[in-house]
Amino acid sequence: MTTDTPPEELEAPKIEFPCLYPIKIIGVASTDFHAHAIQVVEMHAGKIDPDLIELNPSKGNNYVSIRVTIAATGVEQLGNIFEDLKKLPDTKMVL
Repeated sequence: MTTDTPPEELEAPKIEFPCLYPIKIIGVASTDFHAHAIQVVEMHAGKIDPDLIELNPSKGNNYVSIRVTIAATGVEQLGNIFEDLKKLPDTKMVL
């Protein structure tokens, strides 16, 4: 199916809150990065169930990807989480 709407006019799908929302944090695999990243997320979202945290180290174990699923309450909360995670010195990317 095609559409005549130019791509710049298409809107991103709206997120309905509250919802479960995965956040991916990629950073240097330092001894404290994982703990600090989770601490930042919990500051905004409350205690995270360990079952909702996934760690994936890079092949050379230099970097780690942390996927945390939270109960998101709104756009402002997500913005604050992303902003604070980016302030961590070992953070390379937040998705």
